[in-house]
Amino acid sequence: MTNKIILHIPHASSNIPITDGYIVDTVVLEKEMLKLTDWYTDDLFSSNQDEMIIAPFSRIFCDPERFADDAMEVMAQHGMGVLYVKSDEGKTIRNITPELRDGILTSYYWKHHARLSAAVNEQLELFGEAIIIDGHSYPSRPLVRDLDQNPNRPDFNIGTDPYHTPKKLIDLSIAFFESAGYSLGIDWPYRGTIVPMEHYQKNKNVQSIMLEINRSLYLNEPGNEKSANYEEIKKIISQYIAAARSVMR
Repeated sequence: MTNKIILHIPHASSNIPITDGYIVDTVVLEKEMLKLTDWYTDDLFSSNQDEMIIAPFSRIFCDPERFADDAMEVMAQHGMGVLYVKSDEGKTIRNITPELRDGILTSYYWKHHARLSAAVNEQLELFGEAIIIDGHSYPSRPLVRDLDQNPNRPDFNIGTDPYHTPKKLIDLSIAFFESAGYSLGIDWPYRGTIVPMEHYQKNKNVQSIMLEINRSLYLNEPGNEKSANYEEIKKIISQYIAAARSVMR
């Protein structure tokens, strides 16, 4: 038995399981999903050798990458906390009652995080460490609500955590993308990476790094049609995952 990378894919789905609370029609929701979904990241990061934790619901419904507590979540002040109530442009799309919030968190958010925690704990028990790659993509032009509005975005971005991202993973990422001929942002345009709350800031053997792909590399923006370069980018991601696996103990 060998170590597995845990591939966390939170934003690939366009599924909205229940429509309670939404005050806009499907046309508005589909427009928002086109803009916010990390299209095909479940395929781009696909690996038979590793453990994939894929959220089966849209981030517009419930964002498993956000803190459940809005007081801890910087995007909650923009109406885009764990449960989005506003669109990227700041228009109200949903009303959330305390009962609806509790129901969604219980049935969707916490179940997803339980799967992530179980995968991490299994690796810790078997090998003494766990490495998470948090897989995302981003549009080539900043969203309205993006905290970083610099229009000159890199090809790839790694997000780090000062406690949970070891220097070896940062150094590997820099060397890998430089060798492959792509530009790399470090915590730019997005920062941070996911860690199960039970281990957050507690266990350095839980290591995590976020990898984000500029959508212009694999999509015909602003739509979600795959570009001619799609298979090449999928190959690059597969090689990066293999490189990360090689530094595990």
